[in-house]
Amino acid sequence: MGLRTTYLGKAEIQELLGTNSFGMWRLPRQHGDFPEPETDIYYGPFDVKPDGPVWDAHDVYRWAARTPEFQHRGAVLLRPLPGQRQPGRFLGHQDTAHGPATDWHTSLGVIRMLHTSESHAAAAMAADLANERNREIVTVCSLYGDLNPVTGPALVAADTAQPRIEYEASWARIVKLTGQPLPWWPDHLRRFEVTRRWQPGSPAVIAEVPATPREKTLRRAAANSAFSPAALAALTNMADDMRNDRVQNVVWDIETYGDHIATPGRLVIAATHDTRNHPIPLVKDDALLRQGWEEITRSTEPDAVEALDIALGRRPKLLPFGRFTQIPVTDHPVVERWTRRLALCDPTAGHATLAEGKTVDAFFTDPLTDMPVVHTKDDDENHARWLFYAPLSLPADRGELASIVLYGPVWITTTDGFVHPAPCIPGEHLWWGNAGGELPRELSHVVNILLDDLGARITLHDYWNSAPDGLTALFNEDHKQGTELTRAALLHARMTPRGRRR
Repeated sequence: MGLRTTYLGKAEIQELLGTNSFGMWRLPRQHGDFPEPETDIYYGPFDVKPDGPVWDAHDVYRWAARTPEFQHRGAVLLRPLPGQRQPGRFLGHQDTAHGPATDWHTSLGVIRMLHTSESHAAAAMAADLANERNREIVTVCSLYGDLNPVTGPALVAADTAQPRIEYEASWARIVKLTGQPLPWWPDHLRRFEVTRRWQPGSPAVIAEVPATPREKTLRRAAANSAFSPAALAALTNMADDMRNDRVQNVVWDIETYGDHIATPGRLVIAATHDTRNHPIPLVKDDALLRQGWEEITRSTEPDAVEALDIALGRRPKLLPFGRFTQIPVTDHPVVERWTRRLALCDPTAGHATLAEGKTVDAFFTDPLTDMPVVHTKDDDENHARWLFYAPLSLPADRGELASIVLYGPVWITTTDGFVHPAPCIPGEHLWWGNAGGELPRELSHVVNILLDDLGARITLHDYWNSAPDGLTALFNEDHKQGTELTRAALLHARMTPRGRRR
C-alpha cells in the first residue's frame, strides 16, 4: 500500500496556506526549504494537465507543519505537540463504512483510529466527516500494513480539513496524545463484533477466527452425502488446512506486533484467537487424499466443481492431472492421431474447470489416460481450441517411447502406435528452443525418464542435475514447429557429452 499522490497548483497552495499571490511569490524567497515544483509527473491518458507548475501536496503539507508561520495549516499529527496537554480519553467504538474505529479525545482534538489496512481508507473516512461538517474529529488514521519496531505499527493519516492529502503518522505520537497504549487487533479479528468488546484496561478478547468463503465452500461440499469417505476426507482436510493457516497467521501477527515492539507500553493486543482445537490434526496419507480428489474430479456434483477449482489453486499436486494446456483445432497429423481416439462424454468437475468462461462444443475423455478434454466452439471472437490437462504419466506396459513431436505442446509417440501429450506436473511447461530458459532442461529430464520407463510418474525433482547435457543441448536448438525426433536421435543425444553436439 502506498500514499496517494496529490498535486497542488499555485491557487490551491494559496488556499491551503491562507496566503495571496504575492505571499505565494515570497514563499521560496523567505523559506529556503519550501518544496520545489514537481518536474517528473506521470499523467494518465484521461488526466487533465494543469496550467503552470504543480507541487506534491504531501510535501507542502508536511513543510507547513514544521514551519512556525504555517503550523496551524499543516498536517495535524506532524505539528509540534502542545507543551501543556491533558491525558486523552477513550470515547468509544464506531462501526463505519470503512471498518471498525475507535475515537480518542486529545489536546489536538478527536482522533479517529480506523482499524483497517485498506488503501486510502483514512482519506475516504476524513472526506465523509468533512462532508458531514464534523468539527470534533480533526484527523483519521488507518493502518499502513507495516511495523516500525521502535514506534509501533505504521499509520497513514488524513485530516478532515484536507481529506485528500495523505501523510504518514507515528503511532508513538498518538500514544503521547492519548496518554495510554493503543489497542491493536490482528488482521483476521478486525471485525466490529470483536473490536467493540474491548475497553481500556481489559484483557485481550478471545475471538473465533472467521472462515473464508473458500473454507465454507469446502465444508459445504464435505457435508454432501454423495461423496465417498475418501472424497469427504480430502475435502475436510483441505478445509482444516485453511483453518490452521488462518489461525497461525493470527499467532504470527500477535508475535510480531506484540512481542517484537521495543516499547510494548505503546500497544496492547486487544484480541486473540481461540486456542482450543488448534492446530487441527491433518491427514498425512497423500495416497488417500489423491484417491479422494480423483473421485471429486470425476464427479458431476456442483459441489465438486467449486471444490476442485479451490484445489487447483491450493494443492494441485494432489489432483490426478498435470498442467492445463490449450491448442488450436488443427489438422496436423500428430493432433489428429490423438483426437481420433477421444471419447465423447458428459461433463465432470474436471471438464468444468477446463471450460470455465468458454463456449463449449463438446466434452471428451482420453480413454488411455482418463484426462478430461474440452472442444470449444469457433465463434466471432475466438477460434475453436482443444483444452486439456497433461497427464502425470502414460499407460504402462504399452511399448516404448518411439519419438517426440515438437508441435505446440510436446507430443510422445509410442511403439504400439499411440500418441500422447507429454506428461507434465501442474504449474510447469515443457518447451524447447534457445529462448526457453530452463524449460529445455526440464524437457530433457522428462524425456530421459520416458526413454527408460514409458509409464513412469513424472516429477521434476532435481531435474537440473539429472537432465542429460546432450538432450538439453538438443532441445536448446531452435527446431521448427512439427519437428519429430526419433528414439534413435534421442538416445544418441543422451550419450553425447557436453560440448560435443553439432
